[in-house]
Amino acid sequence: MKKQNPWVSLSEEEKNQIFNFSEGYKKFISKFKTEREVTYYALDKAKKRGFLNAEEKNNLMPGDKIFYTCREKSAAFVIIGKNPIENGMNLIVSHTDSPRLDAKPSPISEENELAFLKTNYYGGIKKYQWLSTPLSIRGVIFLKNGEKVEINIGDNENDPIFIIPDILPHLDRKIQRNKKSDEIIEGENLKILIGSLPIETKEKDKVKLATLQLIKEKYKIEEEDFVSSEIEIVPAGTARDVGFDKALIGAYGQDDKICAYTSLESIFDLEETPNKTAICFLVDKEEIGSTGSTGLDSRYLEYFVSDMIFKIKKSEYNNLHVQKAFWNSKSISADVCAAINPLFSSVHDEQNAPKLGYGIPIMKYTGHGGKSMASDADAELVSYIRQLLNKNNIAWQVATLGKVEEGGGGTVAKFLAGYGIRTIDMGPAVISMHSPMEITSKFDLYNAYLAYKAFYKE
Repeated sequence: MKKQNPWVSLSEEEKNQIFNFSEGYKKFISKFKTEREVTYYALDKAKKRGFLNAEEKNNLMPGDKIFYTCREKSAAFVIIGKNPIENGMNLIVSHTDSPRLDAKPSPISEENELAFLKTNYYGGIKKYQWLSTPLSIRGVIFLKNGEKVEINIGDNENDPIFIIPDILPHLDRKIQRNKKSDEIIEGENLKILIGSLPIETKEKDKVKLATLQLIKEKYKIEEEDFVSSEIEIVPAGTARDVGFDKALIGAYGQDDKICAYTSLESIFDLEETPNKTAICFLVDKEEIGSTGSTGLDSRYLEYFVSDMIFKIKKSEYNNLHVQKAFWNSKSISADVCAAINPLFSSVHDEQNAPKLGYGIPIMKYTGHGGKSMASDADAELVSYIRQLLNKNNIAWQVATLGKVEEGGGGTVAKFLAGYGIRTIDMGPAVISMHSPMEITSKFDLYNAYLAYKAFYKE
């Protein structure tokens, strides 16, 4: 089980292949930071690669490439396999939402002649990390006439950025310095500075009114329109190489867009029709428990698989085909895991913890308090995955999420297992997870792509 760092045995050609693959990922992760943006990207690329809208097809047969989309925030990309679908499918499921700040329904306020955007946090963040960090505002707003307006401000060179202003160290002794980390700033004070110029008026809140006027002039958005909006605040800036050797990637949202990207690329790059139907499913809402109609707990998976089987079986269709298809399927819950951070290594069981640059981690289970709330992959599935990776010379390592009782976390695995699908967690390791700048290895990124592609082909 003791392994040498794989980088040392790579040829220059292999290293160049890894670095070249990483450039495409860096462009992707820099540009598409929300679940809607990733869905738009995936659908556009799928169409260019010959995938058709499944809702427009009445019959399906082996080799057909189709896609389903759920309310612009989840999408599935499918290649119908050679084998009968009730014999099982190969699914790779990743999530495209990431920890962030969301605007409140009535968000704009004025305090001491500064305009702010009020927010609530989405997913598990360390609130203090978002102070004095350049931020971008993205999302959709529906006007009172039903018109949809998309906004994306903060990442283009000429855009303004937005900030949650921190307190200076000269005055933080009582208000901040001696507090626990989760008390450094209260959630209600995660307010984003968006304006400072007043408008000439007899009314109060002159800066707020001036800011609303600018927003209306540019986007036709009035204050009431924020009620029917999904506004997400994410870190501004692009993905960057980390270190003199440029072997690592630093970027926001790698949990879990690194898996979304590699699972998409792997299904798009399949040269031949797979034996089993291959499904790349990008889902929403994992960071808050996979809830809502676009999360994996919504039964959308059951909906589109039933639709597929009906279009394959036609008059022979019955619900037992759907249940058999699920029960005979295998899936990868493609989600990241926590790499050893040498600055905080005490939280890990190092014998069972992944390292950056050692290949794709196999994570038999996640959970809270032992194995609670985990799906816990069976030994047969782990054996299958292990043989698959070894046969294809794909670098892998074992992983657990910290020491027993140190903390915990979850993925979509338990929701897949709930259908009777054999499921295992498998995704690249990350340092500084859920922060505005997460760190991954280019080697692990590329081996995730190879692993997912091998799983689809098998």
